[in-house]
Amino acid sequence: MRIAYLDCSTGISGDMTLAALVDAGVSADQICAGIDSLGLPDVKLTFSSTMKGGFHATSVQIDHPEQHAHRHLSDIVKILKQSNQLTAKQFEISLSLFTAIASAEAKVHGSTIDQVHFHEVGAIDSIVDIVGVAIGFDLLGVEQVISSPVPTGFGQIKIDHGICTVPAPGTAELLKGIPLADIPIEAELTTPTGAAIISTLVDRFSMIPPMTIEEIGYGAGTKTFPERANLLRIFVGELATKNNTDNVTLLETNLDDISGEIIGYTKQKLLESGALDVYSSAIQMKKDRPATLLSVICKPESSDKLESILFQETETLGIRRHQLQRSIRPRQKHTVKTAWGHVEGKISLTQHQQSQFTPEYESCALIAVEQGVSLRTIYRAAEAAFMIESKSSNSPNLNDANVPHDHDHDHDHDHDHDHDHDHDHDHDHDH
Repeated sequence: MRIAYLDCSTGISGDMTLAALVDAGVSADQICAGIDSLGLPDVKLTFSSTMKGGFHATSVQIDHPEQHAHRHLSDIVKILKQSNQLTAKQFEISLSLFTAIASAEAKVHGSTIDQVHFHEVGAIDSIVDIVGVAIGFDLLGVEQVISSPVPTGFGQIKIDHGICTVPAPGTAELLKGIPLADIPIEAELTTPTGAAIISTLVDRFSMIPPMTIEEIGYGAGTKTFPERANLLRIFVGELATKNNTDNVTLLETNLDDISGEIIGYTKQKLLESGALDVYSSAIQMKKDRPATLLSVICKPESSDKLESILFQETETLGIRRHQLQRSIRPRQKHTVKTAWGHVEGKISLTQHQQSQFTPEYESCALIAVEQGVSLRTIYRAAEAAFMIESKSSNSPNLNDANVPHDHDHDHDHDHDHDHDHDHDHDHDHDH
């Protein structure tokens, strides 16, 4: 899997991200062509080499006429629609970034997405940063974006609404649910644009994962710090995983004051919302209090949504989050014909490379009810039908590369009860 890893050692901003993408090999000409297509008068985008803290990096400069307009989201959409260069994905990424910022600003100002004014982020340089980043990530062609925890810095800054502490209110709203890093620099390290990039484009947060690095991009910030190079690094390469493996998130919480009915309801809701598996275990907590450990296995990109369901339905005070890698037997969907009807299931390969058919419960149960026979009868008939089929010339051929990630009931029991997932937040630079 091709991934990008954001090393936000001194935060993140729009111009730093844009510069790092170009430094990592994204075509500056294609980005400039996309920006030119927006029809913004007299805007010039320049990328240049620079030194930051002794390290070579790329910086970006945006020249444009002085402006005083405060734009709404609808104004931004009109600008995006003027372009005949943006691909559908680039338009979608751009709009999602602007929408995230509008939602955060509306929340902190008690307004609505349609009515809220873009202030700093509505300026020409920020529009260029955001659209440029959208183009850059599209051209980068990665399947997943991973980030380090994000530092916000500290101190006070002046915005259109006056003096406020770092992180600014809109930035803080965007960084909800994102792990923060404690970097003792008195400055705004993460800007609203940087926070929007993190909250919208990043799939998960961790230290740098096992990967084969192909390119490294260095994007320079405008500020200079005495003891740290003000740089955003982007690592681009292949995630180092074995064949037939994937990455999943394990969510866990201990429940000692909740009824079994609520746990059962929560399980069902989690499965309906995309969990790969949900299971419970009897445990004993402090002072030998009996309790239930509720565990959820899910795709990393679904973890925030499922965590919200856990908090809402169980009212737990804390949820542990672990990133795991699991090994998966190759599998694919298959249907067999029995005397009772067609039964759906999955073919998988055993360790000895033999095909094995597992009927789906829902398919078997539906036929059993319709035909008035036992569930066991349908299971046996489906397994027998597959055995006959596999011995014939029409034996199904399992495609080893086809490893679907839909509701697979694989239980990963690497449970670490000491690592709580902290929802901290962080901010950064100029645009």
